[in-house]
Amino acid sequence: MGVSIKELLLQSTQVVGSTITVQGWVRAFRSNRFLQINDGSTLGTLQAVIDFNAFPEEELRKLTTAAAVKLSGEVVESIGSGQSIELLVKHFEVLGLAAADDVQRTVMQPKRHSLDFLREQAHFRFRTNTFGAVFRIRHSVSYAIHHYFHSHGFYYLNTPIVTGSDAEGAGEMFRVTTLDAQNPPLTEEGKVDFSQDFFGKPVNLTVSGQLEAELAALALGKVYTFGPTFRAENSNTSRHLAEFWMIEPEVAFNDLQANMDLTEDFLKYICRFVLENCQEDLQFLNDRDQQEQAQKPQHERNELSLIERIQFVVENPFKRLSYTEAIDVLKNSNHYKKKKFQYDVAWGIDLQSEHERYLVEKEFKCPVILTDYPAEIKAFYMRSNDDGKTVAAMDVLFPGIGEIVGGSQREERLEVLQQKCAAFGIPEEELWWYMDTRRIGTVPHAGFGLGLERMIMFVTGMTNIRDVIPFPRTPLNASF
Repeated sequence: MGVSIKELLLQSTQVVGSTITVQGWVRAFRSNRFLQINDGSTLGTLQAVIDFNAFPEEELRKLTTAAAVKLSGEVVESIGSGQSIELLVKHFEVLGLAAADDVQRTVMQPKRHSLDFLREQAHFRFRTNTFGAVFRIRHSVSYAIHHYFHSHGFYYLNTPIVTGSDAEGAGEMFRVTTLDAQNPPLTEEGKVDFSQDFFGKPVNLTVSGQLEAELAALALGKVYTFGPTFRAENSNTSRHLAEFWMIEPEVAFNDLQANMDLTEDFLKYICRFVLENCQEDLQFLNDRDQQEQAQKPQHERNELSLIERIQFVVENPFKRLSYTEAIDVLKNSNHYKKKKFQYDVAWGIDLQSEHERYLVEKEFKCPVILTDYPAEIKAFYMRSNDDGKTVAAMDVLFPGIGEIVGGSQREERLEVLQQKCAAFGIPEEELWWYMDTRRIGTVPHAGFGLGLERMIMFVTGMTNIRDVIPFPRTPLNASF
């Protein structure tokens, strides 16, 4: 095996004089002598110098942009600018050809491409600088999440992807079935007979692992899930996916206050980890973000750069206020009085993204945690407050993103939970196992859900959620 380019560039002058082998793809080729090689381990490239008089012409013709190569030679100090070391190639092998005509129709042309074009070629976009940086950071964020929970005594739980329950009560779920779609078995009433299906009843792809995580938390104390979730919501916005990844911790004996403390500490840890461990990729995306901002009208530009926005989250406490207080703030704002909001502001209505971003970006200029939402607009499992109107819910709002985390203290009182199921039209028999946990040793407990892709959007500065997941699944789009 050869050495990675990342390792080489990190060691730099320490490896001068060494004979090494590297493998990668040709990013650029100039002056019929200099190759820029990248292997995906880093944003940077290694300059390789080839003496064209030393190799057969038919082999040299294969060294084209995007070709995969294996190079062996001596590492020397570079006399040119832009790099400290370079590789004097003694031997090379072209592992994968890249004909100019084929390259010309792909994102690997050496020029700037629109993100729309890159989405059309998601099978190649990993090879671009932008998406290489995004997905290396996505990996680092995923690692940071596991490390945080492990170091804080949480247990990683794998919850079902195929489920018979609708945790959110939204009904927008993908059906999983082995029945013949053209000729399904029917009951005497003419309805589809799911008793003949694989699981003997209707099942769907999960929208959340929360309810199952609660079961484990009530035995193990602290657990978290990290897996794919699915929403059959017919939405084509820049903030929605049909398939995405969720992180959902659940903690026994936590109340809403402890839940907020955990959430804030967790989000700050992720941001700090990215700042400390993804500097090269982050700086590249920061520069890209600055270029994008420069093209916007002055009033639409971010006051802070990408790196400054992440630092701001780490360095400042999150503003905490109730939903009711937030409604008052919005109604008293000049933005509302001058009718600049597209959607109305009224108590009892779910806040829109424009309202959330106003609170974060204009009013408080920091991340915001909203609490105590009206019961009617939140899920059945959230704990009812003493006022009889609100529940112990919380949403964390980030600049540029809006809601990034949703959570609550869970309703641990059996009688109240039964009343809420009835009010939401949820048959108790469908959740008998969930209700059972309130009969035997119930305790206060709380948790939240973080959408991984929204977190990646924040730390990379990408503005479309389709650009932070390897293969986006959206309405009418399941390519690759």
